[in-house]
Amino acid sequence: MSILAALLTCLVTACVAGVFALRHVTRRIARHAEAAVPPDGRFLDIDGEQVHYVDFGHGPPIVFIHGLCGQLRNFAYLPLAAMARTHRIVLIDRPGSGYSTRAAGHDAAIASQASVVAQVLDRLALERPLVVGHSLGGAVSLMLALDHPQRVGALALIAPLTQPVSEVPAAFRALAIRRAWWRRWVARTLAVPLGMMTGRATLAYVFGPEDAPKDFLIRGGGVLGFRPGSFEAGSVDMLAAERGMSALAARYAALTVPVDILYGRGDRILDYRQHGESMPLANPRVRLTLVEGGHMLPVTQPKATMQWLQDVAARMPRTHNDHTRHDVTTVPTQAANDAI
Repeated sequence: MSILAALLTCLVTACVAGVFALRHVTRRIARHAEAAVPPDGRFLDIDGEQVHYVDFGHGPPIVFIHGLCGQLRNFAYLPLAAMARTHRIVLIDRPGSGYSTRAAGHDAAIASQASVVAQVLDRLALERPLVVGHSLGGAVSLMLALDHPQRVGALALIAPLTQPVSEVPAAFRALAIRRAWWRRWVARTLAVPLGMMTGRATLAYVFGPEDAPKDFLIRGGGVLGFRPGSFEAGSVDMLAAERGMSALAARYAALTVPVDILYGRGDRILDYRQHGESMPLANPRVRLTLVEGGHMLPVTQPKATMQWLQDVAARMPRTHNDHTRHDVTTVPTQAANDAI
């Protein structure tokens, strides 16, 4: 064997060993992440997939839908236990996020995600709830109200994605992988170790100009992002939103339910002028509230966000089952009680 051939053999062997090492590290980190933040609620079988949700409290229902690369613990900083004395609270992991599943090749379109949420509302017998959507969850909520208007009472959107985005925010550019095979390879090798290395800077950007709380990885569920499936789902979600936002934005004049929007003027992820101020012009049912703050208002400003949300809920029309009590034992784990 020539020296060149020997060097090439060594190089290939080193690369293969490196890939196996990265896959091993990725699996190990994912196991630790799931041990640190286990499922908080129960599961529904929807179209062959498992949808993870938390359901507690009694009274008029409020449903929470999180954003890109998030999960239901993103709302854990809100004083939901107090609100559960007067409202039924339901938090949902979007398909592919948190502990909700989404098989490879299943449709991640905003309309498909809205359809899953609509089925959850039906299965849990939630009559025209107030739907709270954050970031990408705002787009899903808007689609839900347009495609399934009879299932929604009103929308309360926090820093929602409402318009097509021409440039991917810096914090999410690594997700812009269009080939499925390359996305899958990156997710299982490079994404998680690199995500851990850059995690602090990413959180600083996403939360800025405010600070990310030190316990966000556990209390806010952020550690679940360090799993290959989370990276892959986030990439697919982002590309689906890229394809679907133009058609969604063209339909806002047809909204028939009240829509309240809360936006931070310092949001670095989505520009409040593009995604917030444009909405009352598109439909007179939209009411916009601006505050000083960034993209993660449910985490950084929980009291102010909750006050805004309570004001929105107070304007909701009553339905005949508003006072039906829901068994709080549907929150089955101590982790859920600690998170909420």
